[in-house]
Amino acid sequence: MAVITSTDNDFAQHINSNSKVVVKYYADWCGNCKLFAPKYKRVSNEEDKADILFLDVDAEKNPEARKMAGVDNLPYMAVFKDGALVEGSASSKEDYLRTLLEKLN
Repeated sequence: MAVITSTDNDFAQHINSNSKVVVKYYADWCGNCKLFAPKYKRVSNEEDKADILFLDVDAEKNPEARKMAGVDNLPYMAVFKDGALVEGSASSKEDYLRTLLEKLN
């Protein structure tokens, strides 16, 4: 599935209308965010991840979405299940992303 860019305007709707959501928070100036983006996109396209919604959120432009996950550093990843935050942390490691995805099962 493609990574969808989300904003404060539609973030809550995405979280509440999809049972499994992973979010990558980034900023345009963040070098690690840029380096991690291709890995995030590749994982989102894996066949066994088809039931998970992958979102990208610009943390600087979307303070409400940032608050919902408690973002404190970038890049930051968070998973939501049935509208509730399960876990989130600052990381640019694919292993951590995969660990988060396992928590959605």
